[in-house]
Amino acid sequence: MTDLNDVALFVQVVRAGSFAAAGRRLGMPPNTVSRRIQELEAQMGVRLLQRTTRQLTLTAAGTTLFQGSADQIDALEAVAQEAADGGQHPVGKVRVAAPADFFRWFEVAWMGAFLAEHPRIRLDFVLSDEKVDLVEQGIDVAIRAGVNRDSTLVARQVGTSRATLVASPHYAASHGLPDSPEALAQYDCIAAPTSSGQVEWQLTGPEGINSFTVAGRFHVNSLRVQLDAALAGLGIALLPILVTAEHVRSEKLIEVLPNYSTESVGIYLAYPSRRQLPKAVAAFIDFTMLKMTEAGFLHPVRRASAED
Repeated sequence: MTDLNDVALFVQVVRAGSFAAAGRRLGMPPNTVSRRIQELEAQMGVRLLQRTTRQLTLTAAGTTLFQGSADQIDALEAVAQEAADGGQHPVGKVRVAAPADFFRWFEVAWMGAFLAEHPRIRLDFVLSDEKVDLVEQGIDVAIRAGVNRDSTLVARQVGTSRATLVASPHYAASHGLPDSPEALAQYDCIAAPTSSGQVEWQLTGPEGINSFTVAGRFHVNSLRVQLDAALAGLGIALLPILVTAEHVRSEKLIEVLPNYSTESVGIYLAYPSRRQLPKAVAAFIDFTMLKMTEAGFLHPVRRASAED
């Protein structure tokens, strides 16, 4: 049977880059570290590391073992540390998946405040607009919008958000603003391009849900650039409150037709199924959702607690 202590030692060696460096970190002679890795290789029947006088290189088997065990070893160490601390202080690494532009609207300084409050927590962010495989990439929690269709994950809705119509004060002063959704066709609307060239916005208002044809001279398939274009006065944009709330508060953008918006979409926290979240993950979830609610990025469906 493979000794898990040796697997943990192997992870430390890979991260340190050498037997000597790992030995210094662990207070262990380098020859002892090397011997135990050799014993692990003998137990598994494969070579894990290619050794040269200058460096260690992972073999294919070593890469597989490291990628499949590093996060689990970290989790075990975090649990052991929590137990040693009486379980009172969150500790360990939290790996988070979030949209690519997450820190464009979520202030990095808020994460600084979180880390200061929890000095024994480490945060790893994977920023991408693609829905990453949480288990494969060792993700503890993902922040997602829309409908959850992955039955292998626990997905808890923490709030809702929507998109509203906005424009810069300069554009409003120069061109005026529409008095109805039908009038949007007479204004410059910033939207994503379509193959047909026709753009329709589906808006919910006092009359229910309706589609309205809009036109404009600047179309781009990036929300970030659409926001920049609206701020620059290029026209009216239909953008998520997540990205516009700060600019509306600072009056760099103004609301257009405030009685109309898209339908609300759910904001979810998704994580692999487990009986109880580690305290570090629960602390991150509660802090992040509090900040998003305080900033007006979402409307909470109820008071969110990560340990429901």
